Amino acid sequence: MPLRPGRCYRHFSGPAYTRKEYIPGVPMPKITKFTMGTANKDYDYEVRMIVKELGQIRHNALEAARVMALKRISKLVGNETDFFLWVLKYPHHVLRENKMMAFAGADRLQDGMRLSFGKPIGTAVRIVKQGDVLMILRVKKEHLAFAKEAFEVASKKLPLDVEIVITPLKQEAKTQ
Repeated sequence: MPLRPGRCYRHFSGPAYTRKEYIPGVPMPKITKFTMGTANKDYDYEVRMIVKELGQIRHNALEAARVMALKRISKLVGNETDFFLWVLKYPHHVLRENKMMAFAGADRLQDGMRLSFGKPIGTAVRIVKQGDVLMILRVKKEHLAFAKEAFEVASKKLPLDVEIVITPLKQEAKTQ
């Protein structure tokens, strides 16, 4: 099995930590746009990126996957009116870290695990059931191979295994 990125925050234990009104200093998620392209157009196929395992995806990994999918599909299709990319998950869970000093004499300056609640360092998407849809890409019939390739490139940026599923949206596409 190939090595996957994001080993530190891939798996979770305990409930989600989402009450941002009580947490000072939560960084904003890096992902800014959740929909790209033209939404209300007559598309033939819907390509879905489905998560195959439980875990969590940090906001910067989700943004990297979105950027790679958008770059790839824009480069191959050429026009942003010929596809619709939609990121369905939002990074609600706040990640905390108890930062430790790592230099000579640090043991005299810090408290170790005493009161080690941690400071917020980022946010993450929690995948709590297998088969959750992470992203959707709608395209015309002639761009179907490009959409699949864009999601394959984007999946390399994610710490969890994903599956790419193609669903026809029209009756004519279902019969072929």
